[in-house]
Amino acid sequence: MTDPVPVLEEGRDEPPARVRARRFWSVRRVPAAVLAAVLLGGAGLLLYDIAAVRAGRTAMSWRRSLADRLATRPLDDTWVLAAAALAALIGLWLLLLALTPGLRAVLPMLHTYPDVRAGLDREAVALVLRDRAMEVSGVQSVRVRAGRRKVSVRAVSHFRGLDEVRADLEHALAAGVGELALARPPGLRIRVARPPRKG
Repeated sequence: MTDPVPVLEEGRDEPPARVRARRFWSVRRVPAAVLAAVLLGGAGLLLYDIAAVRAGRTAMSWRRSLADRLATRPLDDTWVLAAAALAALIGLWLLLLALTPGLRAVLPMLHTYPDVRAGLDREAVALVLRDRAMEVSGVQSVRVRAGRRKVSVRAVSHFRGLDEVRADLEHALAAGVGELALARPPGLRIRVARPPRKG
């Protein structure tokens, strides 16, 4: 006996409320792999030297030299301060990578369903809006650059009034941005100019 087919109640067939869309987090494999390799190499070398000393051998020359320098150099030495500043900068960089999402090139789309997340690459957004701009009458060429908050459009119009072309571009591109269903629709900055004169 099969289960009955679920039927939506009357007035309950609308999609669920939109969920706040967040940016996509970057995996950051390269910084993690570099840091892991450096830590693994340094820890392995140090452990090997400690085990060799415990076995009755002499410590490696680099470790003895480093220990002597650290014991004799004052804390206000230039090299000590430079090494401390470098270590602090690397630590701040790693904290920044850990606390920020990354993937700035991916714009999140509307998050209507909790289990479904989607995003659009900024280059794809620029390409779609470029195609929409080229459909406007009077546009000869157009360059579109999509950012996270702003879309810059530079169009060249070879006939019609520039104000008319700009108004049509604003209308067409605003409709195009709306059809992309982005969670945070970017603003538009449109410039229209005449083609440069030859000769």
